[in-house]
Amino acid sequence: MFKVTFAFEDGSVVETYANTGDNLLEIAREANVAIDAPCSGNGACGKCRVQLKSGELDTKKTLHISDEEYDEGWRLACMSKITADVEVLVPDIASAYKSRMKVADLSSREEIAIFENAKREIQLTGIELRNSLDVVEVKMDVPTLDDTMPDVERLTRALRKFLNLKRVRIPYTVLRKLPDVLRKSGFSVKCVLRTTPDDMFVYDVFDSKEEVVIGGLAVDIGTTTVSAVLINMETGEILAKSSAGNGQIRYGADVINRIIEAAKPGGQKKLQDAVIKETINPMIHEMCRSVGFPEDRIYRMCVASNTTMNHLFAGINADYLRMEPYIPAFFKTNSLFSSDVGIEINHDAHIIIAPNIGSYVGGDITAGTLVSMIWNRPEFSLFIDLGTNGELVFGNSDFMMSCACSAGPAFEGGDISCGMRATDGAIEACTIDKETMEPSYKVVGEPGTKPVGLCGSGIIDVISELFMTGIINPKGKFVREGKRVRHDQYGMGSYVIAFEEEAGTTKDVEITEVDIDNFIRAKGAIFSAIRTMLSSLDFDVSMIDDVYVAGGIGSGINMRNAVNIGMFPDIPLEKFHYIGNSSLTGAYLMLLSTPAEKKTYELASNMTYLELSAVPTYMDEFVGACFIPHTDASMFPSVEQR
Repeated sequence: MFKVTFAFEDGSVVETYANTGDNLLEIAREANVAIDAPCSGNGACGKCRVQLKSGELDTKKTLHISDEEYDEGWRLACMSKITADVEVLVPDIASAYKSRMKVADLSSREEIAIFENAKREIQLTGIELRNSLDVVEVKMDVPTLDDTMPDVERLTRALRKFLNLKRVRIPYTVLRKLPDVLRKSGFSVKCVLRTTPDDMFVYDVFDSKEEVVIGGLAVDIGTTTVSAVLINMETGEILAKSSAGNGQIRYGADVINRIIEAAKPGGQKKLQDAVIKETINPMIHEMCRSVGFPEDRIYRMCVASNTTMNHLFAGINADYLRMEPYIPAFFKTNSLFSSDVGIEINHDAHIIIAPNIGSYVGGDITAGTLVSMIWNRPEFSLFIDLGTNGELVFGNSDFMMSCACSAGPAFEGGDISCGMRATDGAIEACTIDKETMEPSYKVVGEPGTKPVGLCGSGIIDVISELFMTGIINPKGKFVREGKRVRHDQYGMGSYVIAFEEEAGTTKDVEITEVDIDNFIRAKGAIFSAIRTMLSSLDFDVSMIDDVYVAGGIGSGINMRNAVNIGMFPDIPLEKFHYIGNSSLTGAYLMLLSTPAEKKTYELASNMTYLELSAVPTYMDEFVGACFIPHTDASMFPSVEQR
């Protein structure tokens, strides 16, 4: 048994123990040490870099670590085995994906405007903002020797009389507190109820003098990021908003790697704990603490996520999703409660799950489609949710078709040597001077923050600028020389955006031909999916009236640059609209409004799902799109002109 010490740049350490031959990345996972591994530890991405400080590691050499870096102690955790006591440094860049939890400042008008706009638009369609939760006040006679009715029967009769419903359900959690609350209140109480035409469920009981707010929780579980809002279910007011990295990411950046990990012994529980215990529950506690709201007064939750995330969240075997004929365990379910999965809110809180459409088009898209409003417009609109998976919906008020493509983690910074999430130190926007080839960039964080990597929007900008300035050719190969363009011993070119002395890291921030090739494939997947779906309907891109772009990366995208590289079709820029995190906004609407929830189920059941892998022309479209902007330049006349 050997001692393994993980040291961090802030001076903290985590100590654990391992046996001879144990894999260092696996040891880190078991010790809850965040080390980025988009490829899930098969040595392909080179992101799990750690620096050996003392001791020994049996490490397999890879092209991701140069001889000079190897001499300085740099190793890939996934390629290293334990042979002795060891201490390794985990640099900030290796754990950047597990960003600090953020609780948004809701005094900012921008933070709440998206939700207010969504409420207004949904009401204009005739959908009411009402739900089945309510607070009612009832007063009962005080027991006497002549009136010895039990407490639960006394409350049940009072509620039946008040609401004229025969069936009243009082769970154990309410029964346990009922005797004390009744006597402290003089038998005058407020009850939190869920009422339907058939019955009534009592979630909680309070002294009638107490002010009671019904809390609700909407959560978007993304493959990379989890976002949530805490709301007042009676008014729709957003009380708190939070986001954090999905703890599952250390098991792989994409859903396939996570499904494989979950299929291992004990894996299903590990993946469920990573998203619930390590991610969602801490977010709930932080939001509630920030506004002084009790967790047990959150009585309903709505989750919007892709089909795989739904299964892993619920602790259901997802293995059959990745194997032909790609069958999920469920498309929709109303049978989940907080106590079933360990969500730390009211024990009896019902969990609404936005319905899935297909094996790779999930509730995040149905919730997003609700928000996009394309179902309520006669114009032909395209809805795109950009993330680890690229999901698309095309249609209007008469029909809708959906599909999904595996864009991979490139949009989130994965598969890119200096890629990272949009956290402090990430370059989010960039321009390059055509003559000098010198870059100018904008970095996420406080003024003066040094760059440590590129996030998705920054990658789009850099590749677009490299192409438009003639530094790279349509294949992504470097064709100009200069001090920022260099080649390694294998002849692979790269462009340095920030030299080591300018950067906030131990090496240059650069983008290589391999990075560009990976990103070209990701953008090619999006564009070829658009073309394939339109072609299946005998449409072409000129018939698109509007494009609605959603997802975390969408907020920072320069739409012109996205067209330049061939990710989006070459249509007038005014047709592109960014609609924020539509998955979270849709979950919010489903939570707040039972009619909106029912409308989402209706949209899902009426939407046609196109399985791209079953379309013979898809691969031809994909190959054609794996150039900048495309092998057929006539599809991008404005790019050709510039």
